[in-house]
Amino acid sequence: MLEDRYDSPLSTRSDAARDAYVRGVDLLIGGDAGVEAALETAIGHDEGFAMAHLALARAKQGLGKAAEAKGPLARARALAGGLTSREAAQIDALGLLIEGRGAEACPRLRAHAAEHPRDVLVAQTCTSVFGLIGFSGQAGREAEQLAFTTMLAPHYGDDWWFLCQHAFAEMEVGRLEPARRDIDRSLELRPTAAHGVHVKAHLHYECGETRAGLADLAAYHRGLDRTAQLHCHVSWHVGLWALETGDLATMWRVMDEDLDPARSTSPPLNVLTDAAALLARAELHGVAVPPERWATVSAFAAARFPEPGIAFADVHAALAHAMAGEGEALARIVRDARGPAAPVVRALAEGFGDYARGDWAGAVARFTGVMAEHERIGGSRAQRDLVEHALAGALLRLGRGEEAARLLAMRRPRTDWTGAVAGLPH
Repeated sequence: MLEDRYDSPLSTRSDAARDAYVRGVDLLIGGDAGVEAALETAIGHDEGFAMAHLALARAKQGLGKAAEAKGPLARARALAGGLTSREAAQIDALGLLIEGRGAEACPRLRAHAAEHPRDVLVAQTCTSVFGLIGFSGQAGREAEQLAFTTMLAPHYGDDWWFLCQHAFAEMEVGRLEPARRDIDRSLELRPTAAHGVHVKAHLHYECGETRAGLADLAAYHRGLDRTAQLHCHVSWHVGLWALETGDLATMWRVMDEDLDPARSTSPPLNVLTDAAALLARAELHGVAVPPERWATVSAFAAARFPEPGIAFADVHAALAHAMAGEGEALARIVRDARGPAAPVVRALAEGFGDYARGDWAGAVARFTGVMAEHERIGGSRAQRDLVEHALAGALLRLGRGEEAARLLAMRRPRTDWTGAVAGLPH
């Protein structure tokens, strides 16, 4: 029987189908462009190749094409009867996730990963800050993420995908030097992987290496295919560093060409969160943001995420609604927030409402109340610095600048925070 790159047997007799499938999976786990085309090629060589159909459904889900994922998922399920029990179990568990039934899928995926750790399509769902652990809404999820990738270590060894995800998990708990070693090795093995370049950007951010990070990322960003899953988010990093180095022309170009909801082809979750975050960071930096820009992001949030339920999206939608003066949409998030992180979502949504109205004391109270647990909303430390900086900005407007600077110096001592909030003493 043919095998994938991780030595797992595949139910296909076509070498060409296997090779295209392996290429497609590598592109998927690397966050690169061309995933769908590679997997469709695999299916073209063997229409009965169930795992290629499953991977295509998973790829479409990751790209925000939930409706398009239904067809290949249905085909994978129809073919499951002729598969090994291991492959059939992947279709069963991943199918729940692709259908948006994450709460049901999570324990089955975790159990499958424990039994078959080298089934990378399953293992991948529990890694990264946007994965099932990252979006679990639970306290301590950063430590749990590292525990999960540490469990995988003996099974993957010197593998570029694993080292990339392990480095990210290490970084998010503050283990920066081990993270540097692992991400550098990952990039040696696969220099073009978008996830690898992205994780290295996070390392530069965490270490306060703004200019080095921008120099590394800018050239890569220019050549990154707009259809790559990570295009929007890599663009956000470029825009943020351009802002921090005073290059406002580049920041606005990134906003207009790469993050604008009308132009970006990236997953809606990334478009919403990255666009809202860059505008907010610009305002904190002292840049005037035209109201129509907030209105655009607010309208996108209302259209693509009308019902609360994904904490990370809800917080950024609340920010956009607050800054756009859309009180009813903001109130809906406060009222209807659900899931384990709902209390944190409500507090942050109310805090952004206070901030937008100039109720600085109210914003300080709301943000302070969740400062120890905002990891529960998901996302990276770099992304959640928006909350840290917003609290500092509110303190500054209350005349408590020294306290604001002390806050960031204690909580984010290595990041380049000194220019993050206009007027902050340092």
